Amino acid sequence: MYSEPNTTIRIADGTYELHGANLWIDTPGVTLCSASGNREAAVIDGDYETTEMITIAASNVTIADLTLKRAYTHPIHVVATPDGDTENTLIYNVHIIDPAEQAVKINPDEDRTHFPDGGLIACSHIELTDAGRPHIRNGCYTGGVDGHQARSWVIRDNIIEGFWCASGLSEHGIHFWTGSRDTVVKRNVLIDNARGVGFGLGESPWDDPWRTYDDDPCPGADHVGHYDGIVRNNFISAGRDALFSSSDGFDCGICLEQACGAQVLHNTVVSADAPVSSSIEWRFGNTDATITNNLVSHNLQQRDGASASLAGNLEEVPLSLFVDGAGGDLHLVGSASLAIGRGVAISAGLCEDDIDGDLRGPARDIGADECIPPPPATVTDLRVGTAITGTGVLTATLRWTAPADAVTTTLRYSGTLITAMDWAAASLMTDTLSGSAETYTAPVPCGGDTIYFALKSQNAEGA
Repeated sequence: MYSEPNTTIRIADGTYELHGANLWIDTPGVTLCSASGNREAAVIDGDYETTEMITIAASNVTIADLTLKRAYTHPIHVVATPDGDTENTLIYNVHIIDPAEQAVKINPDEDRTHFPDGGLIACSHIELTDAGRPHIRNGCYTGGVDGHQARSWVIRDNIIEGFWCASGLSEHGIHFWTGSRDTVVKRNVLIDNARGVGFGLGESPWDDPWRTYDDDPCPGADHVGHYDGIVRNNFISAGRDALFSSSDGFDCGICLEQACGAQVLHNTVVSADAPVSSSIEWRFGNTDATITNNLVSHNLQQRDGASASLAGNLEEVPLSLFVDGAGGDLHLVGSASLAIGRGVAISAGLCEDDIDGDLRGPARDIGADECIPPPPATVTDLRVGTAITGTGVLTATLRWTAPADAVTTTLRYSGTLITAMDWAAASLMTDTLSGSAETYTAPVPCGGDTIYFALKSQNAEGA
């Protein structure tokens, strides 16, 4: 695709069949997107004739607001070239359907001297459906996002689902390996994939050497599949009978192999049946991980000499802790006392919010969801019981019915009607009443005009 640098190419709504052609972007700064911003309305169809549909071989390229479907190999392939690194790829709000190999492939150049670094995949939907599954070849050589020797990618706020085969073991929904580094995987929903999130794979290189770094982040380690990085606040579920009855079933939710310095924090991994391996596992001698505050339906497992620091994790939990454990909605129900408020403290800045962006409280919940109780019921019967006037002063006794779940009560007054918008501007009467209080008497300034009163009740979370 010829284009001037920093050009935006907008595709009108419609379906475009490639008939074996592909789009090769080797000009930096190009944006390829739909004109309407509706990803479902602008569709590029490879019809299993086109191999790679979009190849990104330049830095600062954006693919956004499109649907890509039925690639013979990869709908999107990010590659470094002999001329330099490919950096700062952005894949945003893209729907990828039924790739015959990995949906997003990320590779260095052939000589392994230039690398694809600093990319972002966000707010996208990547799926393999029953219609596409028969087109998978080579022993189930498919997967969601597959990154080789890639550094500082962020994979966030995506839905990735369905990567499994009747015969053969699929790669992961999200996978970075062969010496990748500093990957951040957060706030994703992974549904019915044979393997969820993977850092590293295998004990040592099969052919080409893995990427290493001049600053030697894991001293003394000969073969590192993944350096550092963090997996946090993800929902990973497996519930489909066809997946469990396939030849390889549901293998693992989060899988670390030769993953030095990986952090696995506040994830929820739930499967309707037992995984073949484990909900979360760490494997091989160069794996040294931190695994904290994860909530899983089955087991955590150490394998083959790996090491990990474990704290605050909860294993073998029932599906009743979740809104719809069998269906993949892994938000906690209000009665999930096994997990609510039971997490351990972690270092500031590592995981301050949850999968929905809600801030975690001081007593953090285990898993990806911080269960936020609803605010107390609105008080609808605030009234002035008695009012005694004096010179410039009104002494009012207020009465109301306290909500059952209120912990504190705040009262304010004003010379104008108090709404939600100007609540904070109204004068404070008290913010120290208990939630069970149902009466309060206090003097307020009065010049003979109307005085308005308003009340807010708060729960233990301050809502």
